[in-house]
Order: sequence, then C-alpha cells, then structure tokens
Amino acid sequence: MVGCASITPDLTVNAIMCAWPATLRVFLRHRMGCVGCPIAPFHTVVDAAREYHIDLDMLLAELREAASVPGDANEGMGIADDDPAPDTDQDS
Repeated sequence: MVGCASITPDLTVNAIMCAWPATLRVFLRHRMGCVGCPIAPFHTVVDAAREYHIDLDMLLAELREAASVPGDANEGMGIADDDPAPDTDQDS
C-alpha cells in the first residue's frame, strides 16, 4: 500500500477511505457525511473540506496522521474491550 503522504488534496474521499480505513474516524469526528455518501467517489478532499467549512491543511494533516498509524488499519473501529456484551437472551 502507498504511504500516507500519498493523501493529496485531489484524491477522492472514497479512495482515501478504501486505502486507509482508519481515516473514517477523521470524517466521523468532524461530523462529515462522507462515510457511506454516494458522492464520495467523486468528491475530492478539497471538495469535502469546502463543503463542510473545514480547513484543508488541518483535514489533510489529520487524515495523514490517521493513515500513518502502524498496525491494523481497523483497530479501534469495532467494539471496545470494556463495552458490555449485547443481550442475546431471546426469552425476555
């Protein structure tokens, strides 16, 4: 996989999320609707930053930081160890 420095302003949001799944957290933290958006394959980082009134340089820095974390790119995306187990008792 290409390094996180490859995250450039003209890259599409979808390409970033697919290549570096850990970046989904950045979009979600900024309350951007990019995750699951049908326009994500067409919107660049520039487009998304402009649409959500977010500083482009800051957004790029956050995306690159998230993409640079070593290990499993999805780490921390699921259920945390201290989250309670779902209630599976169907008899209640």
